[in-house]
Amino acid sequence: MSKVLEVGKITTTAVMSMKAEGEKIAMLTAYDSSFARIADSAGIEILLVGDSVGMVFSGQPNTLSVTLEQMIYHTSAVSRGAKHALVVADMPFMTYQINPEEALRNAGRLVQEAGAEAVKIEGGRAMADTVRKIVGAGIPVMGHIGLTPQSIHTLGGFRVQGRGAEAADTLTADALALQEAGAFALVLEGIPASLGQRISRELRIPTIGIGAGPDCDGQVLVMHDLLGLFDDFTPKFVKQYAQLGEQVAEAFRQYRTEVKQAVFPQPEHCFKG
Repeated sequence: MSKVLEVGKITTTAVMSMKAEGEKIAMLTAYDSSFARIADSAGIEILLVGDSVGMVFSGQPNTLSVTLEQMIYHTSAVSRGAKHALVVADMPFMTYQINPEEALRNAGRLVQEAGAEAVKIEGGRAMADTVRKIVGAGIPVMGHIGLTPQSIHTLGGFRVQGRGAEAADTLTADALALQEAGAFALVLEGIPASLGQRISRELRIPTIGIGAGPDCDGQVLVMHDLLGLFDDFTPKFVKQYAQLGEQVAEAFRQYRTEVKQAVFPQPEHCFKG
């Protein structure tokens, strides 16, 4: 049985113990209260309020335009819908890169104003002091290395990272540095499966993979990708468990037809005087 159902409200401590006990961790993105409630009731252990909201919710080409105010809004909605799952909020671009003090201030807003129970930041060793500062103030931090979407201009787009011995060693060192800085978990994105296995074995803290192979301690997908609601592009690592986009479109077409033909509303949908 999932720890979500066993302990009622999952914590970062529970997430870390899942790795020790060999239980895989299921994480999904969420951006509103309705889907958060559904994912929560399904036993998802971690709900990530991702800055991917800029792409799947707002139609932006990447995550760079997402603001702290937007993240506070969406995290507030998710935290109201999640009764069991751990709610982790992405720190958006330029809210933590300037200095550790500003990062702590912004992380504090996500916790205090939005109800986040942890924050996620992108970057390796360069972010170790920032992680240490935030964790030292009592806010859990999830790290994120490999393909880091906020760095797409530096990376040259959405490209697989960690290929070759030198790049693999660099990412492994990044992972260890974030662990020592106090991160409770680490997202590994867009790296070879063999490297995902290597880092997962070397760390004490759990790894959450997204395009990082089956040997990570858990997996995360963007909800809209999983449900077939986002069709701009489908990454190789995505499995669609439903095609809700097609079903929703058909429902809308049927509704329009019935309105045009005066089939809807029927008497059962009307109030009596």
